[in-house]
Amino acid sequence: MPEGHTVHRLAAEHHRVFGGTAVAATSPQGRFAGGAARIDGRVLTRADAHGKHLLLDFDDDRTLHVHLGIYGKYTFGPAPAPPPVGAVRLRLAAAGGHADLRGPNACELLEPGDVERLRDRLGPDPLRADADPARAYARIARSRAPVAVLLMDQAVVAGPGNIYRAEVLFRQGVHPEIPGRDLGVDRWTALWDDLAALMADGVRDGRIDTVRPEHTPEAMGRPPRVDGHGGEVYVYRRAGQPCLICGTEIRTQVLATRNLFWCPHCQR
Repeated sequence: MPEGHTVHRLAAEHHRVFGGTAVAATSPQGRFAGGAARIDGRVLTRADAHGKHLLLDFDDDRTLHVHLGIYGKYTFGPAPAPPPVGAVRLRLAAAGGHADLRGPNACELLEPGDVERLRDRLGPDPLRADADPARAYARIARSRAPVAVLLMDQAVVAGPGNIYRAEVLFRQGVHPEIPGRDLGVDRWTALWDDLAALMADGVRDGRIDTVRPEHTPEAMGRPPRVDGHGGEVYVYRRAGQPCLICGTEIRTQVLATRNLFWCPHCQR
């Protein structure tokens, strides 16, 4: 599933291509035909993201809500748009280009009150200027759940996924099974600040890189990492390999149905 930085990049791309212009909206697949008809010809006034949720506002006070889920994907292209290929749930088109949405978990129109209810269900997003980390800590400090579980709970913190979760815990030397109530506000503040910086880098670069300059392949004289997500990381999907800092074998286990990775020496 795409992590929050990807959705913020999608919001920025929608603003660049469609912002302030009337869009042609269709549902070639047919599953969103009614919704597409209601926004067809409307002006995109705002493109926003909160965690893993894309929110596109139109000039009739409706908001298009998209959650990509595991299989959802956006593709952007030039204008005029070619004939759609595959199961395109929604196509937006304008003079600046077109965007095709395939396989999302959610694609729906929301009224203003529905948008507020959605935001209320989500925790603070480290990429948003209005985020309040104290709101997340208030929930963490009351919880017996492991901090690794809480960081993946979108009602606690909106946006991080499995990669950012594993990497920020490693970078801050936090064992993933520490209960939230034992974390402490100082360690939480350090986690939040590091997470916000890492995710901002992801928005800028379009990939997740979490290693510090002294641990890059060039600095360490090691081969670049080859993996589907395409970034340099400390522990994610490195089970059985030596830690880049201490040499201890990286461990993995399943926690709350997701694969967790950590270093038993650096994260005591």
